[in-house]
Amino acid sequence: MWYFAWILGLGFASAFAVLNAMWLELHNDARKTALPD
Repeated sequence: MWYFAWILGLGFASAFAVLNAMWLELHNDARKTALPD
């Protein structure tokens, strides 16, 4: 059942990529609002 591990790995990798992108956007927004212009 190698395909199960492969699909599970792809799912975890894509979920990690989406969460990482969301965190990066939130982190950049927080840094922009924290810095006074």
